[in-house]
Amino acid sequence: MASLITSTLAKRSLRATTALRPICSSFVKTGAFGYQQRQSSYSRNSTVVPDFSAYKKENTGEDSSRAFSYFMVGTTGLATAVVAKATVYDFLTNLSASADVLALAKVEVDLANIPEGKNVVVKWRGKPVFIRHRTQSEISEANSVNVTELRDPQQDSERVKQPEWMIMLGICTHLGCVPIGEAGDYGGWYCPCHGSHYDISGRIRKGPAPLNLEIPEYTIDGNQLVIG
Repeated sequence: MASLITSTLAKRSLRATTALRPICSSFVKTGAFGYQQRQSSYSRNSTVVPDFSAYKKENTGEDSSRAFSYFMVGTTGLATAVVAKATVYDFLTNLSASADVLALAKVEVDLANIPEGKNVVVKWRGKPVFIRHRTQSEISEANSVNVTELRDPQQDSERVKQPEWMIMLGICTHLGCVPIGEAGDYGGWYCPCHGSHYDISGRIRKGPAPLNLEIPEYTIDGNQLVIG
């Protein structure tokens, strides 16, 4: 009886194995091998660069990229130049003198109002300016001086633009005092502070002052004097 049961179970097991063999064979051939084959193909082709040509425009190329780069460089350079120019302009504008300072930079004097042989003192940039309408005898006296004997040798013609008009800063070259006109040993200007004597041409003749009275920048147009 036991042998009969064992024989029956063995037959059933053999039939089940025979029925499953086609299925397992199909899994190995189609499922497992196919998966391995697809995996192997994917691994072998993974370094291939994707093709994006369908997403590119027709005119995109090396020349157009270079032109775009040149355009960006040029635009950046132009913008930088404009900003730099504006910065420099603002800086120089802030450094320039204001209107009130420019108004004091020049002084205009009507020479027709100054009689011959008289002095006039005007203020220019906070400094006194001596203007003398010299006579012919004063001009001759100024030209007769031997300049080699002077402390600060200068010909009278070097100190004037028109012989009859003597124009100079009214500041003593010793310590900055203001000399007195028509005074001193030489009939010109005299500084009472330390005893400096200037002649009719404003040249130092006696005293501690080392230099002649300074001549400012000026122009004469007819009867119009512009100092500065």
